[in-house]
Amino acid sequence: MPAASRRYRLMLYAYVLNRWWRSLLAIGSLLVALALVLGLAPRDLPQMHLVQADSAVLWAVGGVGAVTIGLAIFLLAIRRSAYVQAFKDHLRLVTPFLRLNIAYRRIRQASTAEMNGLFPLAKARGWRRSFLHPLASRTAVVLDLTALPLARPALTLFLSPYFFPDKSPRLALLVADWMNFSTELESLRSSWAETQRPRSEPSASIFYSDPNGRS
Repeated sequence: MPAASRRYRLMLYAYVLNRWWRSLLAIGSLLVALALVLGLAPRDLPQMHLVQADSAVLWAVGGVGAVTIGLAIFLLAIRRSAYVQAFKDHLRLVTPFLRLNIAYRRIRQASTAEMNGLFPLAKARGWRRSFLHPLASRTAVVLDLTALPLARPALTLFLSPYFFPDKSPRLALLVADWMNFSTELESLRSSWAETQRPRSEPSASIFYSDPNGRS
């Protein structure tokens, strides 16, 4: 039995950051372009009689744009760094800003379910519906826990609401290769469970051995 499973990338984390970095890159580029146009147009296009914008304002707009572009690049770099990995006695969940070890004794059951079953599209409205639509047919591995490893408000600071199917202590883990992940997790959990069973005492012999050789 291997000491650990492979690392399985958390698709939901990457999916959220993919949406964010593209939006931030577009906003940042627009702000930088706006600062350049407002700064250069009055000088290069005198026939238009444009009013020269205050240089402090232009630097502020351009600076915010540059910071936004930098944040977009950062999100692009870390979008695939979140993963789950099963070990001999715990499951590890890692994101760039959170690292959790979930002990197997905390896991009651691991099952699978479609995202549409966990988060029905029919009940979603507006941007939530468009957000969930590409994920609806994906299969997630759902952990039924005795309790969440951290308080829910703390977890929601680092994880999308779509890690939490309901108010009960459950986690939905959306990974690309859910079948292999589920198999490896269950194999390691089963091996751990075997080590937790009390060992039976060796049974006494039904024959009594007499020191003098009589039985």
